[in-house]
Amino acid sequence: MPINVELLRYRIYDENILYVAPENYRKVRISTSRIVRKAKQDKERTERLQKTYSIDDHLAGIDKQTVVLFQSLREKILTLDENIIEQAKAKYIAYKTSTNFTDLVVKQYGLKIFLNVKSGQLNDPQNLARDLTRPKMIGHWGNGDYEVKLEKENELDAVFALIKQSYDLNK
Repeated sequence: MPINVELLRYRIYDENILYVAPENYRKVRISTSRIVRKAKQDKERTERLQKTYSIDDHLAGIDKQTVVLFQSLREKILTLDENIIEQAKAKYIAYKTSTNFTDLVVKQYGLKIFLNVKSGQLNDPQNLARDLTRPKMIGHWGNGDYEVKLEKENELDAVFALIKQSYDLNK
């Protein structure tokens, strides 16, 4: 978008007369395409960072059996303590009191549950949890060193027992 800049010289005379004359008229071309593009990118980034997420965002388009499984687990978690805060983030749903004790990632056919427990501190007799620090640190969206997959209703109580351990350690 070129901008025309015109310099004017003005002089005010007695009897309220204004004299205006052009001064070195010159066209100046200023490219604003980079400025406009950067402003648009900054706006998109800000909107993305400030977006608020909901539980419904995580459940949209998910298998009905997984939604029922999520609702059952959610109810169990929220009945642990009336002070538990459920907070939907971009990639996961956090459950916390003073700090996150578990994070849920809703997948198409099941849930990934991250337990905020240090490696070696989880009592897991059924060996359901995977230690994300061994053999090396594995990146993940939630907090903690353990990941548990929940895909079937009959695993719900065993997985909830692990979540309760994480709650007890973090309250």
